[in-house]
Amino acid sequence: MRTLFNYGHEKRNDSRNIAELVRLALTEQGEDAAEEAVKILRFKGSREVLEAAARLSASESADERQLGVDILGQLGMPERTFPGECFEILATMLTKETDPNVLECIGVALGHLKDPRAIELLLPLKCHASSDVRFGVVLGLTGHDSPAAIEAMIELSRDCEELVRTWATFALGTVISTDTPEIREALLARTSDPHDETRGEGLVGLALRKDQRVIEPLISELSSGIAGRLTLEAAEAIGDPRLYPALVELKNCCSTDTPNAALLEDALASCAPR
Repeated sequence: MRTLFNYGHEKRNDSRNIAELVRLALTEQGEDAAEEAVKILRFKGSREVLEAAARLSASESADERQLGVDILGQLGMPERTFPGECFEILATMLTKETDPNVLECIGVALGHLKDPRAIELLLPLKCHASSDVRFGVVLGLTGHDSPAAIEAMIELSRDCEELVRTWATFALGTVISTDTPEIREALLARTSDPHDETRGEGLVGLALRKDQRVIEPLISELSSGIAGRLTLEAAEAIGDPRLYPALVELKNCCSTDTPNAALLEDALASCAPR
């Protein structure tokens, strides 16, 4: 199996010039081929690629601006090049960009850069009419644990769009370890979410903080007979014997070759009465 290093070395040494790769990324009908061209540009990570991405980012075409952003967000991967310059270009774009697809991509790109200055730039977009833009804001703020970022993520964990809620809940519950009453309340609220994955992320986040209020909703999930991966991860994380009977019953109802069989065994071991 090739390592990421070898893969990146291969891409950096691709013989095609920057202009040809940009053209392929913009015009190739096959999504995989277009994405391959973008990956090569990222891996090259040179000053020439940075300048090409900057030109694309200033284009009148939304598709070209989006391509520029996609390159800037991961330029030089796996070892970043010109992160400061990439951030400045993206920050400047945010002051005038209106296209929802491009705004979403800027949020994603800022998330890759992990620059705390992005928080203030993204906060005004957390209530944007487009759920795609709000999703980009979630990804842009993920991993930041400043009070402002956490407050925004708590708000986004209540979003009307399932995808936004799920990722915001994951960011609050699992990505950061910050533990505050406000975060716990936000996670607890999601344990009764109608969306399965969002509900699961709430369970995991609360269990990781050893909050006993997760026990009752966990028993309910385990007793449903269709407990998913996140529910089992939460059970393992809290490690409470009160969950053991429901876990045993779940095991008796499941075959040994189910996708979550190993997770179920881990949860049983964690919750087994001592």
